[in-house]
Amino acid sequence: MGFHHVAFASKDTEATHRFYTEAMGFSLEKVVVGASPEGGWAKHFFFDTGRGNDNGMIAFWELHDASHAKVEAKTAISKDLGLPGWVNHLAFDAATLDDIAVARDRWLRNGYDVVEIDHEFCVSIYTDDPNGILVEFCCTTREFDDNDRTEAQKRLLETNPTFDPDPKIEFHMAAAYNNS
Repeated sequence: MGFHHVAFASKDTEATHRFYTEAMGFSLEKVVVGASPEGGWAKHFFFDTGRGNDNGMIAFWELHDASHAKVEAKTAISKDLGLPGWVNHLAFDAATLDDIAVARDRWLRNGYDVVEIDHEFCVSIYTDDPNGILVEFCCTTREFDDNDRTEAQKRLLETNPTFDPDPKIEFHMAAAYNNS
């Protein structure tokens, strides 16, 4: 079963909209505005992630009520919990390595630095959105087989695991890309 949408708070609706439409290539599909249970009002805005809105959207909340007016919203889903930024993140599917290259170049053109990692079974690119949420495009480069599943069952609860080889990591800087 797929999900309908995942929703997060937004610190800056305009910056969030610009990132998800221009840098991510998603389309704004729906905005709902109404009273919030705490008093005041809230805006809920939904983006199609590129596969049709019946295959999962991402949504954000803009809050306007007294209970949140005195506190700056903490929207970074890892760092604001005291975790490394890479722990909680959003990974969007990229069907091909060409799709990864297109997304990477779009991020760079829009001023976002990119980390690219070859994880052996997939290639991923990462950047932060305006809310401090790490976003990823990921392309699976090989199918999982029975050996992968057997190994996963064995390793899942290990308390003294052996480490996998370090992945290949590349850093792409937007300033260098846009000055070339």
